[in-house]
Amino acid sequence: MPAREHRTKVTILTDTYRIKGYIEVMPGSRVTDYMVEAKGFIAVTDAEVWEMAGRQAFTAPFINVSRDHIVVVAPAS
Repeated sequence: MPAREHRTKVTILTDTYRIKGYIEVMPGSRVTDYMVEAKGFIAVTDAEVWEMAGRQAFTAPFINVSRDHIVVVAPAS
């Protein structure tokens, strides 16, 4: 039986955007573990994308965020 994953709410900062949404991590794993194992893109669901100036750019049920453009990723409350 495959391991069950669960959603973790995160905030991701790039040079241009602040992204709020969820990533799927394995139970018992941390966001740090997820980032270490991530390939070229991070899948974010229920995404809200905000410009750094504070204006919401768009929302989407799913986006891929290029790992190369991520400056900060942190669990959100």
